[in-house]
Amino acid sequence: MISVNNLTVTFGGWDLFSDISFMINPKDRIGLVGKNGAGKSTMLKVLTGEQPASQGSVSKNQDCTLGYLPQQMKVSDGRTVLEETATAFDEVIRLEREIKHVTEQLSIRTDYESDEYSELILKFNDLNDRYHILGGDNREAEIEKTLLGLGFERRDFNRLTQEFSGGWRTRIELAKILLRKPSVFLLDEPTNHLDIESIQWLENYLKDYSGAVVLISHDRAFLDAVTNRTIEISLGKATDYKVSYSKYVELRRERREQQLAAFANQQKMIEKTEDFIEKFRYKATKSNQVQSRIKQLDKLDRIEVDEEDTAKLNIKFPPAPRSGQIVVEAKDAGKSFGEKHVFSGTDIIIERGDKIALVGRNGEGKTTFVRMAVGELEPTRGSIRLGHNVKVGYYAQNQEDLMDGTFTVFDTLDKVAVGDIRTKLRDILGAFLFRGEDIDKKVRVLSGGERSRLAMARLMLEPYNLLILDEPTNHMDMRSKDILKNAIQKYDGTVIVISHDREFLDGLVNKIYEFRGGKVREHLGGIYDFLERKKLESLAELERKDLRHNPVKGKNFKPETPIDYAEKQKQDKEIRRLKNSIEKAESDIERLEAEIKNMDNKLADPEAHGIDLRDPQHFTEYNNLKDRLEKVFSEWESLNDRLSAME
Repeated sequence: MISVNNLTVTFGGWDLFSDISFMINPKDRIGLVGKNGAGKSTMLKVLTGEQPASQGSVSKNQDCTLGYLPQQMKVSDGRTVLEETATAFDEVIRLEREIKHVTEQLSIRTDYESDEYSELILKFNDLNDRYHILGGDNREAEIEKTLLGLGFERRDFNRLTQEFSGGWRTRIELAKILLRKPSVFLLDEPTNHLDIESIQWLENYLKDYSGAVVLISHDRAFLDAVTNRTIEISLGKATDYKVSYSKYVELRRERREQQLAAFANQQKMIEKTEDFIEKFRYKATKSNQVQSRIKQLDKLDRIEVDEEDTAKLNIKFPPAPRSGQIVVEAKDAGKSFGEKHVFSGTDIIIERGDKIALVGRNGEGKTTFVRMAVGELEPTRGSIRLGHNVKVGYYAQNQEDLMDGTFTVFDTLDKVAVGDIRTKLRDILGAFLFRGEDIDKKVRVLSGGERSRLAMARLMLEPYNLLILDEPTNHMDMRSKDILKNAIQKYDGTVIVISHDREFLDGLVNKIYEFRGGKVREHLGGIYDFLERKKLESLAELERKDLRHNPVKGKNFKPETPIDYAEKQKQDKEIRRLKNSIEKAESDIERLEAEIKNMDNKLADPEAHGIDLRDPQHFTEYNNLKDRLEKVFSEWESLNDRLSAME
C-alpha cells in the first residue's frame, strides 16, 4: 500500500535518516518508536508528502488515502462542533448535490430512449453506489458515535468550536480524521488530549479498523493494545520488529546486547590494527602489510551503537517533612463558574502517605479541585483545607510557562537545589532528556515539551510532603516516565496525581476518585481494578436498560417459544462444528504466521539463505502467504461471530 524506498532525509548537512526502506501493508498496526529527536514525527511528515525526501522515495498505490493527525494542527472557527465535524463528509455532501441534480434531470426529461437519458441513469447508479460506500445513509449516527466516544456530551454539539480549549479542538480534528475512514491512519501522539475512557474507546476503534494504522505514542498500554508491529528509528536507520511494543522491548534488549558485544570485538580489532600500523609505519619490510591494514580500516563498516545511559539512575524526591495525619479534607465541597456547575457535595479525606489518582473526563473538575486545595480557587460551597504543616509541591498543566525564560536549563535547577542533590543535577537533567549542550540552552528557546520536563525535574529538588501532579507525563518519553514513577513509589510523602496514562498509574496509586456528572466517587484499589469495575457497571447499566424495555424479563422469565429437544440437539451440533472450525482456523493462522516469519528472515538476509532477490517468485510466494493469512483471519472472525450469536 505504501512503500518507503531507500529514504534519506538531510538537515543542515547531517542525515536524519539514511537509506531507510519498509512497507506499510493493509491492516498493519505499526508503532513508530525511538528517542526524542530520532525523527518519528518527521517520518510521518515524509509519508504525507509534507516533508520532502533528500533521496529515495515514498510510493503509494492509486487508491491509498491518508488520515494524518500531527501533534500541533490548525483548527477552524465559526462553526459548531457538529458542523465542523460534518466537514469530514465533504465528498458525501457533494454526491448528495449531484444525485439531487441528476434526479431532477431524470424527472423532467421525456427522451427515455435516448443515449443521454441512459447515461444519466448510469451516472445516477454510480453516484448512489459511491454514496452508500462512503456511509452517506448513516453519517449523522457516525458523527454522534464518534464525538461521544471522544468525550463530548450531546449538549456540546451545537457549541461553537472557538469556545473549546486547544485539547478539545484537537479532538474535533481527530473525529474528522476517523470519520473520513482513510486507508492509513498516521497518528502523532493521539492520546495526549484524551481521558482514560476516550483512550479506551479509541483503542477499540483502531483495533477493529479495516485500514492500516501507524502511530507514535508514549503510552505503553495504548501501544500494546493497538499495535502488532514496531518500527524503531535509531541512528538514522529503521529496524522492523513484527511484535507489539512490550515484546519489542525484550527483543531490543537482546539485540542491543549482541550489538554491544560486536561493537566491543570490532573496537579491539581496530585498536590492534592501529597499533600495528603505528608500530611498523616506518619499516620498509612491513610497508605492504601496513598499507593493507590501512585499506582494511578504510573499508571497514563500523558498528554504531545508539547512545543509551545504562546506569541505574536512583533519583529520589527529598524526604518529606512530617505533616499531620489529615493532609487534605473536603467537606460538602462544590464549585460552579457562573451557571456552569462543575461538582458539588464532595467529601474527601486524604491522609498522610496516601497515593491517589483523580480520574474522569476533561472538564469534570479534577484540576478545579486541586486548584481549590492549593488556594488558587475558592469553593462556591462547603470547604477544602490543607492539614497541619502541609507543604505543597504543585505541578500544574501550565507549569512550564511559569519559569524564567532568561535562565539556562541548568540554572533553573541550580537556583532551587539545596544540599547533596546539587551533585546530581546533571543526572536528573539527563533522566529528563537534557544532555550535553542542552543544559546550557535558555528556557525561552525550549519547546513546550522540554519546558514541561524541566518543570518536573525542578519539582524533584525541594522537600515537600504533598505532591500534586496534574498530567505530569504528557510530554515525557517512556524512560522518563519510568524514572518519575519509580521516584514517586519510593517517596514517603502524600501524592495526588491527575493522569490518563494507565501504565503510569498502575502500581502507583491505591485509591481513585472519579469525577463524573457533577459528583465525586471513591474507588479503592488500583487503576485496572477501577477500569474493570467500570466495565461491569456499564454492563449492569445495559441490563437495567434492557429490563426497562422488557419488563417481563425477570428472574422467572421464560422464552415465549422454547426450543424443543430436537432443535436443541441440532443447535449443539452446529456449535461443536463451529468450535472445531475455529480451532482449525487458529491452527492454520499459527502455521501461516510461522511461514511468513520464516520468509521474513530469509528476505532480511538473502545471502545467508541463498536467495536471489531479482527472482520475483520469492515475493509472489510471500504475498500469497499474506493473502492466505488475511483470508483465514477473515474466516476465523466470521466463525467467531456466528458462534457468539448462537451462544
